[in-house]
Amino acid sequence: MDSKYGFQQYLIRRKVLTFLGAKFHIYGPDGSLVFFSKQKAFKIREDIRVYTDESMQTEALSIKARQIMDFSAAYDVIDTADGTKVGAVKRKGFNAMIQDKWIIMDADDNEIGSVNEDNLTMALLRRFATNLIPQNFTGEVGGAPVFTFKQMFNPFIQKIGLDFSPDQRGLLDRRLGIAIAILLCAVEGRQS
Repeated sequence: MDSKYGFQQYLIRRKVLTFLGAKFHIYGPDGSLVFFSKQKAFKIREDIRVYTDESMQTEALSIKARQIMDFSAAYDVIDTADGTKVGAVKRKGFNAMIQDKWIIMDADDNEIGSVNEDNLTMALLRRFATNLIPQNFTGEVGGAPVFTFKQMFNPFIQKIGLDFSPDQRGLLDRRLGIAIAILLCAVEGRQS
């Protein structure tokens, strides 16, 4: 597996005021660009591609929705270097309207974990009072924490700290974790 997946911490930046689609820059702990993703605007079925750099010459991952616009959509994560399915992530339907919850699945679609928004009170404030409150998520596999996703407040550039250091036993494939973080940025970014 590529060494770009070996870091404990990543910083994801998404420009908020981008015309026709979102751009995501994923940096390693030393500040160097390790991945780049450009989300196309006006897509009926989500199809996000992750590249090794801004030239978009080498594709690393593909994140594809199985259905067209669905509250409980499932997204397959494919390692495009060899075409293998890494896993999938599925939104927990109408529950996500109040507090975001996702299911993490392995390559055979077996549920292995979850991603949860920080707490109900903060989730309700974000939805009904102001979207200026940063979102935080935790991921777990088999009941053990595997990552934290923390949004930093900035009205012009969405910055997210992705930290895999809670995953002491290597339970989550980093490719799947990075895809989940990009998907959270893309989907949650559209809601705010």
